[in-house]
Amino acid sequence: MLTALSAATPAPPAGSLESIGSPTLWLATIAGVAALFVIDFLITRRPHDPSMREAIGWSAVYIAIPVAFGGWLWSQYGSQQGVEYYTGYLVEKSLSVDNLFVFIILLSAFAVPRELRQRVLLIGVGGALVLRGVFIALGAQMIASFAWTFLLFGAILLATAVKVGRDALSHSDHGIDVDQLRSVKLIHRFHPVTDAYAGTSLTVREGARRAWTPLALVAIAILGTDVVFAIDSVPAVYGITGDPYLVFATNAFALLGLRALYFVLEGALAKLVHLGHGLSLILAFIGVKLVLHWAHGVWPGVPEIPTLLSLGVILGILAVVTATSLLSNRRAEDEDAGESDDEPSSVPQA
Repeated sequence: MLTALSAATPAPPAGSLESIGSPTLWLATIAGVAALFVIDFLITRRPHDPSMREAIGWSAVYIAIPVAFGGWLWSQYGSQQGVEYYTGYLVEKSLSVDNLFVFIILLSAFAVPRELRQRVLLIGVGGALVLRGVFIALGAQMIASFAWTFLLFGAILLATAVKVGRDALSHSDHGIDVDQLRSVKLIHRFHPVTDAYAGTSLTVREGARRAWTPLALVAIAILGTDVVFAIDSVPAVYGITGDPYLVFATNAFALLGLRALYFVLEGALAKLVHLGHGLSLILAFIGVKLVLHWAHGVWPGVPEIPTLLSLGVILGILAVVTATSLLSNRRAEDEDAGESDDEPSSVPQA
């Protein structure tokens, strides 16, 4: 996979001439990502419900590392690569925050004890890292071999944007009935499953055979969602940069902080009521950017969207939906307070 990624250097949408991902840089980055993942594993080795202080502290660390790494890339390889990296990271972080909605719903639907949620999230992050690596390698090979890959990726993002926008407009809560999940049905058909959790164990022995615990079921369900997330996120960042190394780095750094970020945003996510609208616009914008890049290769007169402009648009969309979400919540709170004040008092008047 490493050979495929470092060798496949497609012409990126942003206009970079070559990949910065030398074998040495690839190995160093993968080793760094692996080390951070091991640290996360050691943190979750003792099951516990992290305090807000702990979650905020680790979230800050996992944001500071990629921000500092982007500064190093900028100083070593120039502003073009630096802007592409930061823009790609911002897109991936935004999509990962949206993914937390699904994680929250899954963990609640499976009634995962709070002290075990870190381990489930870590399994999801590990699976996502592997899947993203596979998808990035496939995407790099496709882009290097077929010019129409940009058109395909653009179509995927536009279709996803329509779905995300439709869900946002309908206020869909993505409710999940775990008994109806295909993975759960398949496992129950071929394997016994215990009713109760057994700590961090995925299997336990019952009589003469081993049975899976509910922790294994929720881990498989989250790994299944990782596939869907990869289909959206990998084309999205390829719309920012065609460098497979930058695509991998932005995906990896965005994923590594999810375990701690979950506990920071668990309550706040419900207040970002317009996030879905913003992500729909971002995905549609990048989809158009990819289609224009493909069209530019066929008809050179077709203009392309510069990466710096993309960064400004994405930042602007995120700022607007955050502000409108806060205003919407404040307006709803004021209306609730007004209704409470208008309710007749149950205390009899003298």
